[in-house]
Amino acid sequence: MTDDDHLTLAVPSKGRLMESTLALFEAAGLRIEKVGAGRGYLGTIPALKRCDVVFTSASEIAAALRHGRVHMGVTGEDLVREEIADVDNTVTFLKKLGFGHANVIVAVPQCWVDVREMRDLAEVGFQFRNAHGRRMRVATKYTNLTRQQFTLHAVPDYRIVESLGATEGTPSAGTAELIVDITSTGATLEANGLKILEDGVVLKSEANLLASKTAVWSPPVRAIENQIIEAVGA
Repeated sequence: MTDDDHLTLAVPSKGRLMESTLALFEAAGLRIEKVGAGRGYLGTIPALKRCDVVFTSASEIAAALRHGRVHMGVTGEDLVREEIADVDNTVTFLKKLGFGHANVIVAVPQCWVDVREMRDLAEVGFQFRNAHGRRMRVATKYTNLTRQQFTLHAVPDYRIVESLGATEGTPSAGTAELIVDITSTGATLEANGLKILEDGVVLKSEANLLASKTAVWSPPVRAIENQIIEAVGA
């Protein structure tokens, strides 16, 4: 066999996404085993002799699918749509997996009582710029999704402040005026004095099984993909 005969599957390397992915594949009769040390980043599926598994971060899986470094992967839709601008020509969404649920949302301080919808931000941005001589700051790690959302709702007066930490705390810390972030329950937002805009849900995300359109697909690799799809019911 050659490398062209092997399918590469990327799965999350830690946390609930990894645990849920491993449980899903085991329930489908495709138990994933790590190779070498317990903290290793390579694995196999004994039931599929020509399938190589790589454990990596959920965000890196999106990038790997984009560049064709892996054939298939499990990761959140939010990360895929943030990483890949031309999604439809780059990946195939094979199956929603029923775990990893979270929403990408736009949230503003609760004290902004007159700001309820995205369209209100256009007026607020204009007023903020006139009052402070600068654009209102939006803290987020979802820079592409934020630009798409603000363009869709014709909100021009803002600038993005990239956040890699506790995004929900940036307005109270004075480093941003509002945020675009991911939330499951909204409890952390409320604890930080924030509210989600009525039309501020950018994306309802969950974990997906995906296939790369940019990877090299030989007939043997396609056959392995079909076995995985059939097993997990995609």
